[in-house]
Order: sequence, then C-alpha cells, then structure tokens
Amino acid sequence: MEQKNKSLILLLLAALFTVAVPDATAQSQPNIIILYADDLGYGDLGCYGASAVKTPNIDRLAINGVRFTDAHCTAATCTPSRVSLLTGTYAFRKKAAILPGDAPLLIPPGTPTLPHMLQQAGYATAVIGKWHLGLGNGVINWNDAIAPGPNELGFDYSFIIPATTDRVPTVFVENGRVPNLDPTDPIAVSYAAKIGNEPTGLSDPQLLKQRADTQHSNTIVNGISRIGFMTGGKRARWIDEDIPLVLNKKAKDFITGHKNQPFFLYYPFPNIHVPRTPNRKFAGTTALGARGDVIAEMDWLVGEITQLLDSLGITKNTLIIFSSDNGPVLDDGYEDFAVKLNNGHQPAGIFRGGKYSAFEAGTRMPTITYWPGTIRPGVSAALCSQVDLMASLAALTGQQLPAGAGPDSQNALDVWLGRSMEGRKYLFEESYTFALRNARWKYIAPQHTPTPDWMKNKKIESGLAPVEQLYDLQHDPGESRNLASQHPEIIKTLKAELKKLTL
Repeated sequence: MEQKNKSLILLLLAALFTVAVPDATAQSQPNIIILYADDLGYGDLGCYGASAVKTPNIDRLAINGVRFTDAHCTAATCTPSRVSLLTGTYAFRKKAAILPGDAPLLIPPGTPTLPHMLQQAGYATAVIGKWHLGLGNGVINWNDAIAPGPNELGFDYSFIIPATTDRVPTVFVENGRVPNLDPTDPIAVSYAAKIGNEPTGLSDPQLLKQRADTQHSNTIVNGISRIGFMTGGKRARWIDEDIPLVLNKKAKDFITGHKNQPFFLYYPFPNIHVPRTPNRKFAGTTALGARGDVIAEMDWLVGEITQLLDSLGITKNTLIIFSSDNGPVLDDGYEDFAVKLNNGHQPAGIFRGGKYSAFEAGTRMPTITYWPGTIRPGVSAALCSQVDLMASLAALTGQQLPAGAGPDSQNALDVWLGRSMEGRKYLFEESYTFALRNARWKYIAPQHTPTPDWMKNKKIESGLAPVEQLYDLQHDPGESRNLASQHPEIIKTLKAELKKLTL
C-alpha cells in the first residue's frame, strides 16, 4: 500500500511539473544571428535555382532549415529596409531614403529597436558590417568620438562600414571611433564640393581598377573611385579586397567571446554591393565575373560562421536568419562587366524587376531560417516580411514590446520557425511608389513621376506607371499582364487597405 501511495505521489508530481513548465521554445534564450546580404537577388543562390555560382554553405542552411519562397524585405533599397528590420517600422514613416556617407543618424536615440529589446532580455548585442543608417547629429568629426550611432541604439559592440563601400569615408568605425587613425593625418569628408588634392576618377582615370559613372567618380581609394570627396586617414583606410576577412574576424571574435551567454549578432555583409572587389581567394572562381565571385565569397563567410558555431558546440542553441536588403542589380555604377558576363544567370529568378523596382524582385528575398533541433527542415510559401522580426523575436525571448514600439511589426514567430504556413494577410512593399500584396494579388499604386533616366540607363524596370497595376501572382509571377481593368473589386479592396496603412 505504501509503495502504491509513493507511486501515486510521483505521478502527481510529474503531472504538476509538466503543467508548470511553459513552452521551452518560447522561454529559451537562443543565440540569434541575422546574416544580411546586400543586393542579393532571389535567384542568386544554389538553393533558389542558381547554377552559375555555387553556394554550398547557404544551401546547407536551406536544406536543414526553412527556405521561404514569399519572404520580403520592406523596401527595394537598402537604407529603408534596414530601418524597418531594426525598428519594426515601415521606412516611409521615418522618411527614410538612401543616405549619403555623412548623413546624421536616421533612427533617433531612444527609439525602441530590435537590439535594445534583446539587451533588455539579457543578450550581448553587436553589429558588424555595413551600417548605412547615418551617424552623429549632422556634422561628423571623423577624428574624434562619433555619436550617436549603433551603440546608442542598443548595440553593445559595433564595428561598421559607416555607409557603403562606394562612399567615403573608406574607413571602419569601431564603437564610435575610427581605428588605426593617425592624428597627424586627420580625415576630412565632403559631399558638397571637392576638397584636397587627391586624385578622382574623372581627373585620373588611369589609376582605376574599375571605371565608374560620374556619380562614383570622386576620390580614388585603393584604385576605386567613390561617391564623395575625402582627404587624410590614409593609415586607417580599408583595403577593399580584405574587408570580408576583417569583418569575419570581428564576427568570430564576438561569437567566441560570448559563447557562454545569449548573444545577438546583426551581420550585414557588404557583399554583393558595388564596387565588387573579391578577395584573391575568390577572384575568377565563377563564370559570372566579379559579381559571381563576391557571391561565392559571401557563401564562404556564412560557412566560416556556421563552422565556428559547430566547433563551439552552440549550433543547436543558435537561430540563424539569412536574407537580403533588396533585389539584385547588375549595373550599379561600376564597369565590372556584370552585364556582359551574366551568361544567362537569372539574379531575380522568375520574378520581374530588382533593386529600386516596384515589381516583385525588388523585395522578394532569398530567406532562410536555421535552428537545428528546433526548426524542422522544409519549404514555406507563407507571405512574410522582415518588419515582423522585431515582434517575433520579442515573442521568442519572452519580451513585451513597450507601447508604440515596432508599430508595423507582427508576431510571426511560428511562421519563421516553420510551424505555421499562415503568413500575413497583407504585405506592404515600398519603392518609388507603394504596393500591397495578399497571397495571390499585387496592387501597385500609380506614380505620375516618370522613371528617372538613371534607371533607364541601367536598364532597371522601375515598375512606375501613371495607371493602377494589378497582377495575379498565382498565375503570372512575372507580372506580365496588368489585370486592373478586369478586377475593379480587388483593386478597391487592396487600395483601401493600402490607404489605411499609409495614413
């Protein structure tokens, strides 16, 4: 009888323990890494159909994680997409546009951000890579402490390219200071007029590794002419071909140094943005020229990170999210023969448009989530947006977003983890006009400003038109037939939803 009572007590305790313990995934604190490519198209990876360039490391993530076929950044250009990812807010609300290299910080300190939310959850946080969200308050002294910046937005550690690799200053900024700076050779930067006597792409084209258009033909650094003018800082300037090696070392050091505590690493690659200058290890390794080579280089970067996680034994406690900031572009200012050497490769896959475009390839991104032991491998057609990462990761880490934080972000955690195919009812896309999606239909708002000449010269399909556009993506994913006149009721519904969102 006594033994029977003991058994009953043990069963009751087990039942109570089971009830008392909440869902392990919701209460866990996995490491979180966002690997964020630049200008990478939907069709640029092996796991999305590419054959002209090999991406075995990213393909491995896709095979063992969730590969999304209808996941989107929020905008067809870089700065707006990054604002949305880090704040859970559509970029048009912040009047975000592509920033010059000396622009003030676009996100005001005190704004609730993804890294700040994760700091509150006990995470060590870092950004390593391309920033392009502005720095300082409007006038930057590159020779002194530079603030506000990433460290004022929730990042414990930052090692960044201030804007883009085609813009000056061509130096890194680490925790608000330019490393390796010689005080006797101070940096000066101007986007308004030429300063100093350094050669430019227009004055000394014989010094160039790649010829460039007029916009990219200002100060020459490392054989590459840039947007903007710069003098000084010679000891601190980067070597373009070595940028991936420098960034990956910083990323690996951060991971290794925080292997015993929850960490968040936002790793926005400069690949595959122009100027495309692959390290000699990758130069000439693909049939696509420099553009293909820097895709292969980026894949190597991913492999280095995942191999480190494996060696540290923390892979099963790490969620990796891989995606891109906007669609692909071949000719974006430099003569690197990307168009000539494309050889039938389809950077956008079956979709129309690319970077800057209102068509689908502007925002439909290669997107993968990987978390061995938690995410079941598969393919998801759920309609989802990067703007939802803030609310979703808050849910994952048990955080409650404060009132007003991430106003456009929805909790889609089950979608990101592959546990649900119920994506967004409506999805917003921003370019030089607005567009709205549901699972089947896409509405593009009319834009009476014509396509700019620079887009035409680069053979970019803007998607801009003075009339309303409606596409049935289920039957016409290439957006070749405008059905607006045939479905006024669908236009009315989508137009009304878009108006509510943008008020």
